[in-house]
Amino acid sequence: METLTLLNWGFDIFLGCGLICLAWWALSCTDLFKAIVLFIAFGLLMALTWVRLQAPDVALAEAAIGAGLTGALMMAALARLQNASQNNTPESDETHND
Repeated sequence: METLTLLNWGFDIFLGCGLICLAWWALSCTDLFKAIVLFIAFGLLMALTWVRLQAPDVALAEAAIGAGLTGALMMAALARLQNASQNNTPESDETHND
């Protein structure tokens, strides 16, 4: 019984430290794609934390909305941002001297 309690404490400490590290990496990352992937990983780890806190309804909402839907919307926004920046390159702007 004592070993199971120590294992639970160790796993909870791992979850807490993992959440803090993922949040820091996602906020300090300069590459947008990597930051989105870290945000999705943070959402999934947060969903696991909600399961550990015995709140499965909140965990499902976090996984579906926090990691799934929001992550997909961020990926779509990044793709549109990259397409827009490729269309506005200086090589595509031609100047005509009349």
